[in-house]
Amino acid sequence: MTVTDALLAFPIAFFMAKVASRRLRGLLVVGILMPLWASYLVKVYAWREILSEDGILNWALSPLGIKGPGFGFVATWLVFSYLWLPYMILPIYAGLERIPPSMLDASGDLGATPELTLRRVVLPLVFPAIVAGSIFTFSLTLGDYITPQLVSSTQFIGNVVYANVGIANNLPLAAAFATVPVVVMIVYLTVARRLGAFEAL
Repeated sequence: MTVTDALLAFPIAFFMAKVASRRLRGLLVVGILMPLWASYLVKVYAWREILSEDGILNWALSPLGIKGPGFGFVATWLVFSYLWLPYMILPIYAGLERIPPSMLDASGDLGATPELTLRRVVLPLVFPAIVAGSIFTFSLTLGDYITPQLVSSTQFIGNVVYANVGIANNLPLAAAFATVPVVVMIVYLTVARRLGAFEAL
């Protein structure tokens, strides 16, 4: 999900930061922030309806003889990618905003093609911002248990903790599983800090 969001977010953020006019940029920022104002559960249930057997996705694909992914891992991947995409776009956008246009002009003046400028200049400078966005997408996915429960039968760590805190009432096992994402995030944040992600937030 994190890699998917990074691949989707970069061209959107680049267009916002380096191509769009000031007015269009403001509209795009509002458009990206608007989904965050909606309830998390509303968005997940909306996706549940879209992906259901008689949902709009199967209705749109039926003339082509294709069926949607239904409920499963692909559905979880789609919903998570949608939910956390704004959290990836905004840090990358901020990182691209900090790159002075003169640096890109200098790269072109020295004979670099746009592709080479992107690979050798833009990506290294914006990489800490990508890592900063991944902190949000990775940590939110790691602790989520509602989306996997509603759109698939895939079990995440959060689902195991939830199941053992609830009906099973096995608090020691739940506590043991709950330490796993804590340890993973400590390691992840340590690596992210060394990569300069905190300065990009």
